[in-house]
Amino acid sequence: MATNTDPVGRWSLVVPLKPLAYAKSRLRDALGEGLRPRLALAFAEDTVAAALSCPDVRDVVVVTDDTVAGDSLAALGARVVPDFPAAGLNAALAYGAGLVRAVRPSAAVAALNADLPALRASELSQVLEFSSGFPRAFLSDAAGIGTTFLSAAPGVELRPAFGGPSRERHLASGAREVPAAGLDSVRRDVDTGDDLRVALTLGVGPRTAELRDTVRLGAVPRSAGPAPTGR
Repeated sequence: MATNTDPVGRWSLVVPLKPLAYAKSRLRDALGEGLRPRLALAFAEDTVAAALSCPDVRDVVVVTDDTVAGDSLAALGARVVPDFPAAGLNAALAYGAGLVRAVRPSAAVAALNADLPALRASELSQVLEFSSGFPRAFLSDAAGIGTTFLSAAPGVELRPAFGGPSRERHLASGAREVPAAGLDSVRRDVDTGDDLRVALTLGVGPRTAELRDTVRLGAVPRSAGPAPTGR
């Protein structure tokens, strides 16, 4: 399993990714069909690269059946596994967490969305530090409705309930909510053109930034580009 070079890194992250042919379908109207799968891959690449650069992260497992995306993310250092359950997002996350625990039974595990192109390692580190104090913890998305992150301490089942109004489901399951202040990059998932505008303003990773000039979304600041080094 690929690992971060920092030997004290202890978190294993599980990142689910749909086949690119189906990913980010809500961006089709804003961007057109040709750009949509390219952006979906760029989002995932920037998310995984930022996660692997976080000193608190030991490894990243990507669950996907897309061979193109899998090859690209493996080249970044992720462990890529096929989605054998093929039963939706939450089944894929539970499967990935199980694979982590099969190798490291005492691992702290977290699920992380694949569409966080503005992700900064420093903010992810804050989320992981807070989460380490609780059996399970989660971070809501920017809208305060969904979830971008869910963690389980060693020996605790992940029990993912992503999709739609998942914030309420994770609260009801007993998971502790991570305070949202100062964590914009970890909360900013991208499903729509408006979401992408905000992410570009925050400062996206280099792979998404490469596609920035092909995106026609109106008044996106020209200064928007790669997030600062050491994201």
